[in-house]
Amino acid sequence: MFLFQIDTTALAEELMQAQEPVQESINLWQMAQYGGWIMIILALLLAGACYIFIERLVVLKQATREDSSFMNRIRDYIHDGKIDSALNLCKQTDTPSAHMIEKGITRIGRPMQDVQVAVENVGNLEVGRLEKGLVIMATIAAGAPMLGFLGTVLGMVQTFYNMAQTSGGMIEMSALSTGMYQAMVTTIGGLIVGILAMFAYNYLVARIDRVVRLLESRTLEFMDLLNEPA
Repeated sequence: MFLFQIDTTALAEELMQAQEPVQESINLWQMAQYGGWIMIILALLLAGACYIFIERLVVLKQATREDSSFMNRIRDYIHDGKIDSALNLCKQTDTPSAHMIEKGITRIGRPMQDVQVAVENVGNLEVGRLEKGLVIMATIAAGAPMLGFLGTVLGMVQTFYNMAQTSGGMIEMSALSTGMYQAMVTTIGGLIVGILAMFAYNYLVARIDRVVRLLESRTLEFMDLLNEPA
């Protein structure tokens, strides 16, 4: 009798577990699908931000790649009167600072003010090239959250529309789930893209500031070089 009770209890527990609904987990891809067409736009914005970030990193790394003896060799060439050798060294180095020095060397013999203005103008152009794409990155950082909020509003509109279409005052959660999912998912997607783009933008700005300080240092070194006695 005791064994029969144990078997009956165990059987009842198994039947209760079998009747309990199994909750399925949702992955990121399924979650993104609930966001609708706005998630496609956010995905494109994320891809564009990643491309700009990687491409600018490569450019900035090349801009700071310079031999530590570059200015010493330029100084020796200019003091020895080897202007052509100094120009060739600048062309071979191919960095923003080398482009500035090259322009300054071509202006040797003119007033110092003219030389400095020419060097600074080239420096401004080089900085402008380094900042290429940053406006797009900043736009993505600001626009992605706004698109997410737009998806939230559209999702809520759809939810209230489904509520208005129900008759008899009975509202099923399944009829509201699509709009609610879209409202939440697009907000999350927009914030993720915006946050990543904002951090990437600030990092690139910091790297460009380092290059600007390097260019200013090279400008001062070159002008001091020209003022040195031969």
